[in-house]
Amino acid sequence: MSPRGVAIPDPRERLFAAAERVLSREGPAALTSRAITTEAGCAKGLLHAHFDGLDEFVAELALDRLARTAREAAELPGRAGRATVAGNLVTVALALLGSLEPAVIGLAMTRSGAALRIRRALEAGAPGFTAMQDAITAYLDAERRLGRLADGTDTATVALALVGTLHHLLMTGWADAPHPREPAERLIALLIGSGPGDAEGARTTPPG
Repeated sequence: MSPRGVAIPDPRERLFAAAERVLSREGPAALTSRAITTEAGCAKGLLHAHFDGLDEFVAELALDRLARTAREAAELPGRAGRATVAGNLVTVALALLGSLEPAVIGLAMTRSGAALRIRRALEAGAPGFTAMQDAITAYLDAERRLGRLADGTDTATVALALVGTLHHLLMTGWADAPHPREPAERLIALLIGSGPGDAEGARTTPPG
C-alpha cells in the first residue's frame, strides 16, 4: 500500500495492469474497483480519482491497448524492404492479438456504458482498428513499390481482410481456444501469396 502523500508513478498503467491480472486469473465477474486497487496495491479511491466509474475505466483500458498496437502498426511502413513481408505482418498481427486480454474485450462489449465510450472515442479519431488498417495499407503500398509484392495486389483490401480477421480472433479468443498465431499466419500467406515459411521473419528478425 502506498503511504499517504507519496506519488504513484503512472497510476493509470498501474491500474490497467492490475485489472488485466484480475481478469486473467479470476474472470470478468471478479473485476470491481476494490479488486483492481487491491491488486495494484494502492489506495481504494485511486481508481475513482482518475476515472468516472468502472465503465470509463474498462473503456480507457481497451482504448489504451488498441492505441499501443496502432503505434506499433504505424512503424510498419518504415520496415519496407527489410525481413519478409509476411514476417513483418505477422509481427504486427501478434502485437494486436497480444494487446488485449480476451476478457477485456468481452467485458467492454457486455458493459453498455464502456462499449458506448469506446465507439464514441473511435468515431472521434482515437487510434484503433482503422489506424491499423491504414498503416498496413501504407506498408503494403511501400512493399509493392519495392517489387516485393505483386503489382496487382489490392493493398487496401488485404489490410481490411487482415484487420477484420484479427478483430474476429480477438473477439473469440477465449481461454480454451487454440492460439491464434497459426490462423493469422495462414491468412497472411494466403493474402500476399507467400509460402508458409516466409513468416519466419517474425520469429527471427527483431522489429525496428
